[in-house]
Amino acid sequence: MAQQVHGKTAIITGAGSGLNFALAKTLLGKGCNVVLADLALRPEAQEFVDSHEKSSASYGRAIFKETDVTSWKQLDELFDTAEKEFGIADIVVAGAGVFEPDFSSFWVPPGTGKSRDAPDGDRYAQIDINVVHPIRVTQLAITRALNSEPSPKTVLIVSSTNGQQASFSTPVYSATKHAINGFVRSLAKLEPEYGIRVAAVAPGIMRTPMYLENPDKLASIDMRKDSWLEPEEVAEVMLGLIERNAIGSRIGDYDSNKQTITITGGTILEVAGGEIRAVAPYNDPGPTGPGALASNIGSLEGEIKDTLKAGWGIP
Repeated sequence: MAQQVHGKTAIITGAGSGLNFALAKTLLGKGCNVVLADLALRPEAQEFVDSHEKSSASYGRAIFKETDVTSWKQLDELFDTAEKEFGIADIVVAGAGVFEPDFSSFWVPPGTGKSRDAPDGDRYAQIDINVVHPIRVTQLAITRALNSEPSPKTVLIVSSTNGQQASFSTPVYSATKHAINGFVRSLAKLEPEYGIRVAAVAPGIMRTPMYLENPDKLASIDMRKDSWLEPEEVAEVMLGLIERNAIGSRIGDYDSNKQTITITGGTILEVAGGEIRAVAPYNDPGPTGPGALASNIGSLEGEIKDTLKAGWGIP
């Protein structure tokens, strides 16, 4: 169920930069305590924490907890840290994710190239980060919620428009986002029965380091056809997933007569080109509008196909 964020506590993974850092700032600006979790903080995020960590205010404080989201032990410690500092987390955001990185890409098999996945390691880091971590974080959030005084709780997971399409160049990433969409929908009954809302946001092309610091991914964008989303825009939609039971189809439109998109547990909101829409579980038309998908994604396919020859995949 919907809850106001003022006076509440949020845990956000992947909050060292990009969308999740933007959400941390948005929540703190509304009087929410925030625990930023990541491997490290970028300078602007570190400055943000430094300026809000020792605040004398009862609410609107921020702390950092170094966290490797592939470690279940560290995830458990993250929740312990939040509870020790602020009490039970009311809002938990599994935001950390990677976008078919060379260190764990289908097209760079374990033991080859820049892959850090070991041939005998029995796992892919990308799946641990993008799928296993949100599942475990959700379990921990539910466990803590059920062992505290009843009150509304929210779990948000960052999906993607890739969760609605097939992508030859990013097959594991797309698979992880399809998995997240199915997972979120499967937990819809938690809201009416236990007061725990599990929902997701599915952004299109967003101006974050995930694109800006990856030249190959950046090359997939044609700015004559595509348009950037700003992290702050998507963070505003995520705030709506927490605080509202309905939202409008345009980012920033709060006219009560235009709140036509219902928000409940299991809701997945696509955000692209200034537009918001609910992603339907059946017969969905797929990502729409400028910036929903990278127009030049085919440019990556040629490079990949050039590598597919005898010897590919052999360490």
